Amino acid sequence: MIRHLLSAADLDRDTATLLLDTARQLGQALTGREVKKLPTLRGRTVVNLFYEDSTRTRVSFETAAKRLSADVVNFSAKGSSVSKGESLKDTAWTLQAMGADAVVIRHPASGASHRLAGWVDGSVLNAGDGTHEHPTQALLDAYTMRERMGRLDGLRVTIVGDVLHSRVARSNVLLLRTLGADVTLVAPPTLLPVGVETWPARISYDFDAILPKTDVVMMLRVQRERMTDSFFPSVREYSRRYGLDLRRAALLPDDALVMHPGPMVRGMEIAPEVADSARSAIVEQVANGVLVRMAALYLLLSGEKGAE
Repeated sequence: MIRHLLSAADLDRDTATLLLDTARQLGQALTGREVKKLPTLRGRTVVNLFYEDSTRTRVSFETAAKRLSADVVNFSAKGSSVSKGESLKDTAWTLQAMGADAVVIRHPASGASHRLAGWVDGSVLNAGDGTHEHPTQALLDAYTMRERMGRLDGLRVTIVGDVLHSRVARSNVLLLRTLGADVTLVAPPTLLPVGVETWPARISYDFDAILPKTDVVMMLRVQRERMTDSFFPSVREYSRRYGLDLRRAALLPDDALVMHPGPMVRGMEIAPEVADSARSAIVEQVANGVLVRMAALYLLLSGEKGAE
């Protein structure tokens, strides 16, 4: 098993499959328990180090660690020494002195998790670094697809929207191709990164044309907080060209799955009727995130090769 989880590129097919299988085993182990806790990581300390606002990811990691009986320390940049100018390296030394067994980091700078991994002895899990990657999100997405669709090999996945600023898109493309899925990116040319043609994915600008050949469509959030220029004419124009409304959803195969990493901008990226439909797995993604993050913490910290 790898020591850190910094990038989806760190995961080969066997390791990624082990993580997904372990998540399922942990879910089964919790089923029927009155107290949703396992003693697996008792005595271990997990630090959530978040330099960016987050609800789903931070709470998901905290819940995952607590369900494995680990001690959890939540560290927010706001109201800490970071707001006084403390560097990431000095913060890392503080965590090292505290004896943190694992550090979950979200940071606005791409590569921050890799730097942290060089400064602490414990395992580092990347919960999102800048516009670079978000590997546990890709794992929970893959887990959700496999649970709902029964397979990942040969699955036709279409990822739509703000690919340029999306660490979710990058991690998903890498992991899904490793697991045998066929990925297509759909976005305005202005929201595709330089060098995207080297990614293991197809590129399309015609959303309507690709939908009938899609098994899973994943809508991305338009990350306006990272935009300094105008990347599309208007919200209305973006929604018209790249939003998933009822008309477009009707073009999908009957058993196709709709996903979104959240938070959603309803009415722009996705219509409320589609987000709340039976084919939507958006709520399941959140629930599955806890299981996948439990699996990641378990395998990184226990040294075991599978759940008991």
